[in-house]
Amino acid sequence: MPRAAAAALGYLWSGWGAVASLLLFCAVWEWGAQLYGSLILPGPLETVQRLSAMITQGDARPELTISARRALTGLGMALSIGSLLGVVAGRSLTAAIISRPLATVLLGMPPIAWLVLAMLWFGMGDATPVFTVFVACLPVVFVGALQGARTLDGSLRDMARAYRLPWRMTLTDLYLPHMASYLFPSWITALGASWKVVVMAELLTTPDGVGAALAVSRAQLDTPTSMGWILAVLGLLLAFEYLCLEPLKRTVERWRVP
Repeated sequence: MPRAAAAALGYLWSGWGAVASLLLFCAVWEWGAQLYGSLILPGPLETVQRLSAMITQGDARPELTISARRALTGLGMALSIGSLLGVVAGRSLTAAIISRPLATVLLGMPPIAWLVLAMLWFGMGDATPVFTVFVACLPVVFVGALQGARTLDGSLRDMARAYRLPWRMTLTDLYLPHMASYLFPSWITALGASWKVVVMAELLTTPDGVGAALAVSRAQLDTPTSMGWILAVLGLLLAFEYLCLEPLKRTVERWRVP
């Protein structure tokens, strides 16, 4: 317990840099609000008050839950399939050479183009934003896993074979620490992309979710409400990264010297 408490306190203390950057962002935001006025850019305090009112009235939670479900479903599929395919392709030079141009094409494909195709294929339901998130995040994760598998030191693999290390030890002490250095940055990038894509997809295709709520506030020229929705999405994004992915990353990479 003391060690776990010390680790938790150390993790919280290490977040001072992130807090400082957020405070700096809020200061710039407030300066812009003072310069342009509430109609164009509501300030942080006004935005937080509007978001708090939306949460209190029960308007925010259903829409945020729907958007989170769609984003995390598409992201989860992209993380699992992209990581697996990337590792498999990275183990073979031929597969890596063949797959890299395909990954480049998928990375260069605009999400709005996938959204139009998804609308034609799946209609105006949940499948459209989920598919768009999946196909937008898949190449990002795939390339990260591919690079991780390709850059693993061959001499370390030979040493593991020579000493006949158990497969579990080889996986946890050799492959996993190296792969994590490439997987986690790609996962975090995909996490950010998933929320952007799901909001865009909902804005154009669905009657519910944060994107649909943004469309309503835009039509009503209600800038504070629009900023409230944006702040809610960014809050969930940061919460998922720093409460889920970052602790997992630190656990996997505990071998690194501080």
